[in-house]
Amino acid sequence: MKDVFYNSLHHRWLRLLAAVLGEFIAALALNLFIVPLNLYSGGLLGFCQLFRTLLQNYVHLTVDIAGILYFLMNIPILLVAYKTLGRALVLKTMVCTVSYSLFYSIIPIPSAPIVDDYLTACLLGGILVGVSSGLVLTCGGSGGGLDIVGLCLSKRGSRFTVGKFSLTFNFFLYAACLILFEPAVAIYSVIYNFFTSMVLDRMHQQNVNMQAMIFTKEDEQVLGRFIIEKMHRSVTYWSGTGAYSGMDLHVLVVCLSKFEIEELLHAVHDMDPHAFVTVQEGVRVYGNFVRRLG
Repeated sequence: MKDVFYNSLHHRWLRLLAAVLGEFIAALALNLFIVPLNLYSGGLLGFCQLFRTLLQNYVHLTVDIAGILYFLMNIPILLVAYKTLGRALVLKTMVCTVSYSLFYSIIPIPSAPIVDDYLTACLLGGILVGVSSGLVLTCGGSGGGLDIVGLCLSKRGSRFTVGKFSLTFNFFLYAACLILFEPAVAIYSVIYNFFTSMVLDRMHQQNVNMQAMIFTKEDEQVLGRFIIEKMHRSVTYWSGTGAYSGMDLHVLVVCLSKFEIEELLHAVHDMDPHAFVTVQEGVRVYGNFVRRLG
């Protein structure tokens, strides 16, 4: 089962399909648990929801145009991000953004909240949206909006993760909600977004740097070429001696993202099933280290 999941997650079209599925789940959770309680999502969509509400209150607009506004506002963001994130990610993001905007617009909103308790609804909605958004990012896509800005910062080595950047922007967004609406609306919207951001940061594996040390008796250059040519990572190796056996072995060290570690472990197992591998998660990397976004 693990191999099936691994192969599926690394197949281009299956990854795109999984990303679209993630957008569907995110839109579904939002429309079922958050929107019926008149709470506001975070990020660019939350801004669009706020702008929609103002139009409804002051211009008496009867149509929910938040999904359309979200799609239109993503266009200049994607154009700016094209050089930083590359053509592949931007194209995937376009597909995901269109899907998310469409799902958000067509999924019916219950006339009465499914979950009356605000805290429970925020918890359920936050977990589902965080997991599904993390799935989208792990599959190499993005729902657009502030995720793209956060990814650009992550790509350039900023301390801001995608979730932390969203929290910063949402501070100002929810401050506006606190001024314009009842305090409960802003407070529970913040709680929902907090759950979403925390789960998202745990799901977004590209934010987690890892160091792998591989101890093998086979030809180290074969695995080294795989890491360099297939994974496009640099690797350092040297010769060692087993203290117990007294036999010669080779030690390879490579830094990569958490998302890439499964590919490395599969390759090591195929080339040397008896290899010994240690993995350290959450290492800090300085200098010439390229962050992979999918």
